[in-house]
Amino acid sequence: MLAIFKKGLVNPPQELNCPASPQASVSPKNPEEILKGFLSDACNGFSIGFGDKALLAYAPPEPSFKAHQRLFCGVNDVYCIFWGSLNNLCTLNRQYGLSKGGNEAMFVIEAYRTLRDRGPYPAHQVLKDLEGSFGFVIYDHKAETVFTALGADDALKLFWGIAADGSVMISDNVDLVKASCRKSFAPFPPGCMYYSERGLMSFEHPMNKMKAMPRIDSEGAMCGANFMVDSYSKVNSMPRVGSEANWATWGQQA
Repeated sequence: MLAIFKKGLVNPPQELNCPASPQASVSPKNPEEILKGFLSDACNGFSIGFGDKALLAYAPPEPSFKAHQRLFCGVNDVYCIFWGSLNNLCTLNRQYGLSKGGNEAMFVIEAYRTLRDRGPYPAHQVLKDLEGSFGFVIYDHKAETVFTALGADDALKLFWGIAADGSVMISDNVDLVKASCRKSFAPFPPGCMYYSERGLMSFEHPMNKMKAMPRIDSEGAMCGANFMVDSYSKVNSMPRVGSEANWATWGQQA
């Protein structure tokens, strides 16, 4: 899976950006090169572009007993790439009034739309109710917002990085991210979510801020940062219920 969002649409923590030295023999790639590389290595892969704002690329997993499912879905200008599975999907579908045949990507889109339009629960509470190993990226084309999350069990891996033009890429393929972003990449932290209006936060520990820990590669050079919960630093306050503006922006003043 691959998602690329233009600079400004996603504003990652500044510690993710670690410019390569002028002596570096290989430079970061631009989105067109990254997409070309992804599709050349993918079997039955495809991509969908959204003008100069974003692109999503998907390839079904290769047949393997150990392969986690990958799903792609789009509903009313909201698109989702989902990786993994939810053990309580049937219960969640009933809770949200979805059909029994709905898959994880369909559910995640419906949950996002419910939060966006009605906001009956804080986003972190919805994510904490998901049982299983999962990672997903949602792009709301009409609202031009991005929402991504990775399950807390650390069974799956997502990576994000900065491309040559400042775009942010997200993928489960660490080799692709490393080759595309050079030193400006890092694992996406498990148990966390990123929302365009709110930034990076932990849905496991929503009252704590996140902190960046420098990463050093095998050559002894700085290489992005690992992001983790700061157990000693708290956000201000959190609304119990409310609209998209409430759950998306609380804590920004902290």
